[in-house]
Amino acid sequence: MDLLMKQEMGPLLALYPMPVTLVGSMVSGKPNYCPIAHVGILNFGKPQYISVGLHRSHHTNLGIRENKEFSVNLPSSDLVVATDHLGLVSGGKEDKSAVFRTHFGTLKNAPLIEECPVNMECRLHQTLEIGSHEIFVGEVVQTHADPSVLSDGAIDIKRLDPLLFDMGSKGYWTVGDNVGRAWNIGKGFRR
Repeated sequence: MDLLMKQEMGPLLALYPMPVTLVGSMVSGKPNYCPIAHVGILNFGKPQYISVGLHRSHHTNLGIRENKEFSVNLPSSDLVVATDHLGLVSGGKEDKSAVFRTHFGTLKNAPLIEECPVNMECRLHQTLEIGSHEIFVGEVVQTHADPSVLSDGAIDIKRLDPLLFDMGSKGYWTVGDNVGRAWNIGKGFRR
């Protein structure tokens, strides 16, 4: 495809879709959850770090800053209604703790959502302030996965059926079919 034939879109972020997560923190002694799709994997070494980008106005930020712990919960697509609801209301005005059942793992200020098949407990490593957002970098202390989403001891993306978010369509999506094995399918490339 000729680059001159492509339409210029300006400085548009073209990285969507991204998995929707429910970032949890304890605020004033209660679990609070915020749907966030702006989550990044920072490394594959040990320890492992992830980042979550939240607008400074989110109620969840208060608990992360105060307790230095948070959770990242991965909802399946069947939780789309409850997940979207959490993004429509502020934890400062509505008690979000009743939407899902909460439990705790190793960290006592990183609330985990029982209905989400995968949960990650994170200890705050660093906070970056960029414009109107706070980027929380967390060390993943523990990951919990429901056996129903595992295949051969690993999280199976089809079984997980993660909820995906696309900014262009402002819609929620699901994962399609596997199109090839990473670090393998390219071995068949011929010019």
